[in-house]
Amino acid sequence: MPWRAGLDNVPKGQWEASVALNLSPWTAFRDVILPQAIPPVVPALGNYLVALFKETPLLSAIAVLELMQTAKILGSESFQYTEPITLVGLFFLAFSLLSAAAVRQVERRLQARTRQGR
Repeated sequence: MPWRAGLDNVPKGQWEASVALNLSPWTAFRDVILPQAIPPVVPALGNYLVALFKETPLLSAIAVLELMQTAKILGSESFQYTEPITLVGLFFLAFSLLSAAAVRQVERRLQARTRQGR
């Protein structure tokens, strides 16, 4: 998973410096390691978030009652499938775009914070 890659990306010297400064393991992890490990992981987590929205309609094939299944039910009542399924598609598109924009905003803030800390 991306968390492991983020933690492995932190140089070993940072861990050693935390021990040399006599920081507790929790303090070292919270104040030294995590601020360096999180920024590279955010894009991958954002991809997972967007993929989650895109793959949710597949759950309707497993009989989970959610938006796509509700659209199918509404369509079967009136034999007009185009409108409800189009609305569901627009709903997923809107949420995917909003979540991608939110992830980009988080990335920018983390980059700005990283630049200020240097």
